[in-house]
Amino acid sequence: MKGFTAAFLIWTLTSPSGGCCPAWPTHTACKDGGLEVLYRSCDPLQDFGFSVDQCSKHLKENLSIRFGIILREDIKELFLDISLFSEGVSILSYSYPICEEDLPKFSFCGRRKGEKIYYAGPVNNLRFEVPKGEYQVLLQLYNENYSMVACANATVICS
Repeated sequence: MKGFTAAFLIWTLTSPSGGCCPAWPTHTACKDGGLEVLYRSCDPLQDFGFSVDQCSKHLKENLSIRFGIILREDIKELFLDISLFSEGVSILSYSYPICEEDLPKFSFCGRRKGEKIYYAGPVNNLRFEVPKGEYQVLLQLYNENYSMVACANATVICS
């Protein structure tokens, strides 16, 4: 009986659905003007908050966002990787330095583990119209040691 209990416990902890870590809920970042953006944290240990103030399929040059998270890692440097997919095919991969040690762009650059980040303001964006369709986006924030700070799977639906 002990062998069965041990095997069941190991199976529960290592199974893909995971006995310990349910998926985070799907959040709506914005929904208006023919555009809907949904996201879910892909970090098994932490969820975060994100929203877009002006939701439109006609993206403006300065997009106003809100983002909040409690840091599990120091961020002397912070990088954002974006991967865009449509129908399972990679369309775009982009990496952007958000915080560089000698060139901090935001007030939260240099924050330490345990501190929180709350940013509400503009982000520079290319002005363009989102084509009709459904897109999947993988967003990954990581620090100078390649430790994950945040991760999200997003779905963009444009009608």
